[in-house]
Formats: sequence, C-alpha cells, structure tokens
Amino acid sequence: MRGERRDGRAGRSRPGDARSRRARNGGSSGSYRSGPQKPGSGAQKPGSGPRKSDGLREARERASQDLDPPLPEDVQPADLDRSVRARLRTLSKNNADQVARHLVVAGSVIDSDPELAYAHAQAASRRAGRVDVVREAVALTAYALGRYAEALRELRTVRRLSGEDLHRAIEADCERGLGRPERALALAAEAPSGMSTTERVELAIVESGARLDLGEPEAALLALEEVAGEGGPIERVRVAEHRAAVLEALGRDAEASRLRAKLPREDEDVVFMELPAEHSADAEGAVDGVDRDPRSGDDAPEQERE
Repeated sequence: MRGERRDGRAGRSRPGDARSRRARNGGSSGSYRSGPQKPGSGAQKPGSGPRKSDGLREARERASQDLDPPLPEDVQPADLDRSVRARLRTLSKNNADQVARHLVVAGSVIDSDPELAYAHAQAASRRAGRVDVVREAVALTAYALGRYAEALRELRTVRRLSGEDLHRAIEADCERGLGRPERALALAAEAPSGMSTTERVELAIVESGARLDLGEPEAALLALEEVAGEGGPIERVRVAEHRAAVLEALGRDAEASRLRAKLPREDEDVVFMELPAEHSADAEGAVDGVDRDPRSGDDAPEQERE
C-alpha cells in the first residue's frame, strides 16, 4: 500500500542535525535581514508608547504557546547544534531559544515518537516559519509520519529559502509514497553534482525502490550495484538489505536468504573491515566489507565482553 513503510525508503535525517546538512556559512538568507532602520521607517520614537504591532506580536505568541506541546525543563537552547542555532539569529532571543528547544526535542524523538516530533516541529514553525532549518524540521517529521505531500511541499520551501538541495533522496521517496515512481526517477536523474557518498547511496536505494514499483526488478538491482561497496558500514548494510528485497522480487530467494543471514541483527554492532576485493562479497558473515562484531551476542568469549 502506498504511504506505508516500504522497500527502497530513504534513510532519515534528524531535525536540527548539522550532520545532515552541507557546510554553511552560518548566516541566513539576505532577504530576511532587516538591516538598520532609517528615520521615518516606523522606528518607535521616545515617549510614543508601545506600537500596535508589538501588541499583535505578543498576542500571536500567546496563541502559539497555547498550541505548543510542553517542553522538558532539561532541554536547553544550547543543546541544538551551533551551526543550526546560527540560522535562528534573525529571531528575538526569547523566540530563538524557544524554537531551538522545540527543534532539539523534535530531533530526539523522531524515531520513537514521530507524532510528538511533528508537533514540536510545528510549534517551531509557528514561531519561525521563514527560517529554513525550521521548515526542514517540519519536512522531516512529516516524512517520518508518511505525510508525503506535506513533506514534499516543505522540502521545496527549504530549497527556496536556503538555495540548497539537501534532501533529494527524501524528496524522491515522497513522490514514490504519492504513487508517482516516474517522478521519483526523474528527481534521481536530475540529482545535483557534488552529493556526498551517503546521499548518493540513499538516492540509489530510492531509485531501486521506484524501479520495483514499476515492475522493473532487473533495473532495481542495477541501481544498487552502482553504489555497491560505497560508504561506511551503515550505508553498506542498507544497500545489502534492499538488495535482498530485490533478489526476492527476481525470484532468487536462496540468494536473498543467504544475504539476509549475513546481515547483523539489530542488537549487534556493525564494524568495517578492509577485505580484499575478491573476498569482500563472499566472506562468511560479511556483506561487502561489513561484518558483525565478533564480540557481540551470546557467542562472545566471556573475557572479551564489556
């Protein structure tokens, strides 16, 4: 069923995680810098009293607070990555602090409670809807919930605000979730140059899933083979997992079973092993150079357990 978790799904980035974003200069888009006020531009004059706009702003903030999910007291603005916090500097200090706290919570619970993460991202957006990292948080949490149309809109807004194309794989997967694998493939074909290895691997996984959606398992396998061996342990395991699903679609169940048997269990550590090229695909217990930690599990020698 479209919209449910499926093979070929892109990996998840976290709101407020600088590691999911390319290096930035730490500044925000020039269109959001107010600059110095000029005489007659509306600056408050001494003795003129509070402006009406101040009262409206306070009213909006109170209304927003009524809708906001509660923030844990131990969550502080400083918990947000510094480069991400820099994107909030167009906001007042109090508002920036509240937005930062909401982003911290959204990023910390997106895997365990995506509904709560989405609520915190929405709270941040009500306070700072023209800041790219805030709209990115809305996009990522909407994607985690399977709200693909909303995630797609938000990702396009992020690209417009930031001028950066950061989540091509998730964008393509949203098209798959909306039942449009052809558009997913078009997005993959138009991927920007200079993508990181992780981004290329994730996009290849989504492309492979789109090919499966179209009933093209051979092309799905080819998409994965183009990134075979790339990236670190996490990327290699993800490619192997999806390769097993494609092999099953091709009717090569025995190969798929053998590959799945080599994958680490969820409770096992994954370590990277530099193996000779001729052995990397066939070494027992290894998947393209990724091996289960021999010290993990019940079979680990007693003296080596921590």
